[in-house]
Amino acid sequence: MSKFPRGKTAVVGAATYGLGEAPGFTALELAAGASLAALDDAGLALKDVDGLFVALPEDQFSGLSLSEYFGIHPAITDNNRVGGSSFQTHAIVAALALEAGLCNVALIAYGSNQRSAAGRLVTPTRPFPYEGPYKPTYPISAYALSAARHMYQYGTTRRQFAEVAVAARAWAQLNPEAFARDPLTIDEVLASRMVSDPLSVRDCCLVTDGASAVVMTRADRARHTTHAPVHLLGGAAATTHRNIMAMDDLTVTGAADSGRRAFEYAGLQPADVDVLQLYDAFTINPILFLEDLGFCKKGEGGAFVEGGRIAPGGALPVNTNGGGLSCTHPGMYGLFTMVEAVRQLRGDTGARQVQGAKVALAHGNGGTLSSQATLIFGTEETL
Repeated sequence: MSKFPRGKTAVVGAATYGLGEAPGFTALELAAGASLAALDDAGLALKDVDGLFVALPEDQFSGLSLSEYFGIHPAITDNNRVGGSSFQTHAIVAALALEAGLCNVALIAYGSNQRSAAGRLVTPTRPFPYEGPYKPTYPISAYALSAARHMYQYGTTRRQFAEVAVAARAWAQLNPEAFARDPLTIDEVLASRMVSDPLSVRDCCLVTDGASAVVMTRADRARHTTHAPVHLLGGAAATTHRNIMAMDDLTVTGAADSGRRAFEYAGLQPADVDVLQLYDAFTINPILFLEDLGFCKKGEGGAFVEGGRIAPGGALPVNTNGGGLSCTHPGMYGLFTMVEAVRQLRGDTGARQVQGAKVALAHGNGGTLSSQATLIFGTEETL
């Protein structure tokens, strides 16, 4: 097996910017704001950046656009676009590039003004010949298929999906940055308007503006930045399909592959993880990922989340910022999982802090369960 540069690189800066509503800002400007905040967090400057990783929603040349906006000339850029897992793949490539000496400081950035500019979910850029005739609502209808199959095959219930939404809201109420902080009950989720059966409006992620960014460098340099470094211990990605109709099994995602390899690279197991940040575009997602990443057996995810297990005070803290369901979801959420993982391991998340957290997992999902990417971070003690 190829050797991942375990602990050889680290995140030294992390920031969010413009969460919720940011009228008047372009996606590029939001990404720039998050980037400057992350660099300031690390005690670094724009002139230090020689690796740039970015995937803006409407700009296929966003690596060039952000470089020009900043007036920098990076030695390496990456604009890989696989949806919400793009940023985990950026971190994997950045780690390899840093270890190889292709760059010294890597900036990973994202921004979107989806709420103020469009106010709706992203739709496909090209027709899907085998799905289009049925007029699905993208992307929710694809996730509804997975949810319905999970219910049929394993007896999962809408109440168990609601547990995911309620847990996310409880975490959001501890997070001043979160967009949705009103109380939410299981009964309210179950009574909410159906969007694509069996998923209701409260089973769906938010539509917000917002941006985030992280700064990575080699471990030797990381020790001289502002904060204690958060080391990247393992990372892996998997692609299984493009269209949902090509998915081999609607209840098994590529996380089963990406997670297995990420844990192998990190030399850890699910039991070693203190806090999880899982891409929760819909309530079915965390249930699938908890199963596929090895935190419970296949088919047991619904029962696993019952009783507030993943909520504040539960046995397994999941999506401690409120996730895409209650904190923010500006089109693609993957980078926000990484920011929250870093903040938790630095111990600076206030009321939602998971005490003693040393290992965090940040998982990204792209397309319609199409691309999965898993990162495992650790403090200095885990090296």
